[in-house]
Amino acid sequence: MTQANIGVVGLAVMGSNLARNLASREGNTVAIFNRSYEKTQTLLDEHPEAGFLPAADYAEFAATLSKPRTAIIMVQAGRGTDAVIDELVKVFEPGDIIVDGGNALFTDTIRREKAVRETGINFVGAGISGGEEGALNGPSIMPGGSDESWVTLGPILKSIAAVAEGEPCVTHVGHDGAGHFVKMIHNGIEYADMQLIAEAYDLIRRGTGKSPAEIADIFAEWNRGELESYLIEITAEVLRQVDAETGAPLVDVILDQAGAKGTGAWTVQSALDLGIPVSGIAEAVFARSLSSKPAQRAAAAELPGPSDAWTVADPDAFVEDVRRALYASKIVAYSQGFDEIVAGAEQYGWDIKKGEIAKIWRGGCIIRAQFLNRITDAYDADPGLVALLTAPYFRDALVDSQEAWRRVVVAATQAGIPSPAFSSSLSYYDGLRAERLPAALVQGQRDFFGAHTYKRIDKDGTFHTLWSGDRTEVQAVDSH
Repeated sequence: MTQANIGVVGLAVMGSNLARNLASREGNTVAIFNRSYEKTQTLLDEHPEAGFLPAADYAEFAATLSKPRTAIIMVQAGRGTDAVIDELVKVFEPGDIIVDGGNALFTDTIRREKAVRETGINFVGAGISGGEEGALNGPSIMPGGSDESWVTLGPILKSIAAVAEGEPCVTHVGHDGAGHFVKMIHNGIEYADMQLIAEAYDLIRRGTGKSPAEIADIFAEWNRGELESYLIEITAEVLRQVDAETGAPLVDVILDQAGAKGTGAWTVQSALDLGIPVSGIAEAVFARSLSSKPAQRAAAAELPGPSDAWTVADPDAFVEDVRRALYASKIVAYSQGFDEIVAGAEQYGWDIKKGEIAKIWRGGCIIRAQFLNRITDAYDADPGLVALLTAPYFRDALVDSQEAWRRVVVAATQAGIPSPAFSSSLSYYDGLRAERLPAALVQGQRDFFGAHTYKRIDKDGTFHTLWSGDRTEVQAVDSH
């Protein structure tokens, strides 16, 4: 009986494409299963060349797999994932491997891994980035799970991953929920990157009067320099597209309400729990939320804005300023994302290699970009780098860009054009480099109303002031 070395459960578009990708690689034989056999049959009919081994139920699916059985789940996150796991645990044996390839919340993955581990079965949460095209042709893959599971799973995932500069875009990120955690951060950075690009487009269009097609040419030119990336590339394509029905630029026909699937919000929520400021990512998430409040936006449409019309004296110089502001803000987004990865690794005991993460994001994923090599170089040179934007390359880039960045934020403010990701990223940069912050006053307020205590710049220890008008008494507080 022919057996498969890998199986896929869930044959919607992502699952079907991943199964086809697996089957196209030498050495792989793929078992497939879907709760509705109709989808299984459709995949068999449409791709007979793949040599899939179909199963009608979980028992047959398990019998079709060679040991250690390895199955990738590609179903909707949440209860659907839990239901499939429960069924696979019934038919799998100790040493077998269950992989969740969906966008699961990493804390759910930690919970699932702990529960499945008690049966002797390995559970792996694997972030898979690149959408439908990536699943079919080569995604960036971020697996967690045990070292034991990686021995079997590693060669399979390397066979299907995207390749960048001769290296497969996959690495063993860390144990239990590490893979899904890193995928979550990837998506948070993606939110910021997309919002920054949208703000750049909006500022250029409203500041220079250029058409979407003309701005597409600008983005195409940017894509030949340090901003080279998948998102810049597709932005040019989107801006060139003309609506077939109206003849108008398609971007003008699309309703300006952006959707979200939750991973950006998870990134921000997790950052709050970890005490890590990810203001650029957060503002990108909030910008989508604001865009999707049509009633509030309609009610506020008549609120006053700037009294003077905005004009750009030198359009070419302004476009260059926007390019520099975009690059600087992008550096901040990645720096904040890697700060969260570092904090998460410390909190959950993961040994995450930051340079390796940047490497596997170079191909297959949505945020693939030229400067990811610079991130790898930065962490190779200094594995304990305290903040990515302080690495020599990025520091120099910020030095070159910061004056243009400030001009763009000032211009946007004076013109009444919202630029939350640009401006919050600049505020983060200035806050990080500030010699002294107004947090001293905040801490004084906290001590006044809540006796929360404070520390001093001139002596060790913790202190509390007995506040009473102009006369105060300071008490040292025993920290023990």
